[in-house]
Amino acid sequence: MSQDDKGLVTHRGGCHCGAVAFEVDAPADLVVQECNCSICSKTAYLHLVVPRSHFRLLHGEEKLATYTFNTGVAKHLFCTTCGIKSFYVPRSNPNGYSVNARCLDESTISSLTIEQFDGRNWEQNAHTLAHLTDE
Repeated sequence: MSQDDKGLVTHRGGCHCGAVAFEVDAPADLVVQECNCSICSKTAYLHLVVPRSHFRLLHGEEKLATYTFNTGVAKHLFCTTCGIKSFYVPRSNPNGYSVNARCLDESTISSLTIEQFDGRNWEQNAHTLAHLTDE
């Protein structure tokens, strides 16, 4: 596993059926957020939030469907074949992506630390995620 000058490695991931694939540059030692809001808890999503420049969709754009609710800022992207949401544009960081760490290939992950995020009280806590898309 090679790291760039910022200590980032390239992780590969995608949906269950393989129709959607992506790469994301992030540390080998991942710190992710587990949110307790209704959509995240129902899908067991583990958030790895990265700047837009650290994410590359390799294939499958035509297989993605978008779901929005509430303010419509978050763009929840699902594979139309298998239904998996492997990444999306989060409301907290619309200038980046939230990748589901559960959808990453394990071979490039050295460790995974899970932090709790109180998304049920999103308005009071969203500011704690703002730094995650700083370059």
